[in-house]
Amino acid sequence: MAKRISYSNILRTLFAWLIALLLFFPLLFLIITAFKTELQAIAVPSIWSFTPTFENFSEVQDRSDYANYAINSIITSSASTLLGLLMAVPAAYSMAFAPTRRTKDILMWMLSTKMMPAVGALIPIYVIFQSFGMLDTLGALTIIFTLMNLPIMVWMLYSYFKDIPFEIIEAARIDGAGLWEEFRHVLLPIGMGGIASTGLLCFVMAWNEAFWALNLGSANAGTLATMIASYSSPEGLFWAKLSAASLMAIGPIVVFGWFSQKQLVQGMTFGAVK
Repeated sequence: MAKRISYSNILRTLFAWLIALLLFFPLLFLIITAFKTELQAIAVPSIWSFTPTFENFSEVQDRSDYANYAINSIITSSASTLLGLLMAVPAAYSMAFAPTRRTKDILMWMLSTKMMPAVGALIPIYVIFQSFGMLDTLGALTIIFTLMNLPIMVWMLYSYFKDIPFEIIEAARIDGAGLWEEFRHVLLPIGMGGIASTGLLCFVMAWNEAFWALNLGSANAGTLATMIASYSSPEGLFWAKLSAASLMAIGPIVVFGWFSQKQLVQGMTFGAVK
């Protein structure tokens, strides 16, 4: 019996490693291609033994002004996350601790908005921003990123707040705490981990958003997603430079996610254990 259990564990471990390697291989191929020349990048079969070059990275910086795109990504991702939390935290708080008969319906309606393809709302949103003169502005991208992540923020925070014992809130009310004192001195200290996890996850989602960045921002408000798309031209794809640009775009968020992985995992598993 012990041998069967041991063999079973070994097989599961090997299978897990196989899945991990399959998922990691595209990223590994991207990293390797970024250090090739264009001729080496398009060679068939692929060249695995070559002298690495940093030429692609310098060309990306010279051609695309990487710093400007990175700053735009930081501004829109940070601003949309903060703005979303300012709206999502009170909404989730009221739904968790002062629910009504329609609370579940409202939550389901908010979630249903994520089921519609983004392209279905592109034309009306484009016309609205055009009429207000907001096309290709950081403000437009910040607003759309906020609206894009708001339903997820509310759902995650609602699930987290529901796990907080209501007796703690009742004790604060019995002691005479008002709404603001209850929120500031009781809920925020207890729920800061959930709020931070939600903010981190939505920051990553805003950073990686490409559809709205490509359609609402270009020259002035382009994010790193816009920079990557610029390496597709009528002449074809510049695979080596495209890989270098992609690596420069995902590098900061990968490092950020690595140091914040505990909070990110916690945020994605809210409500999984009751």
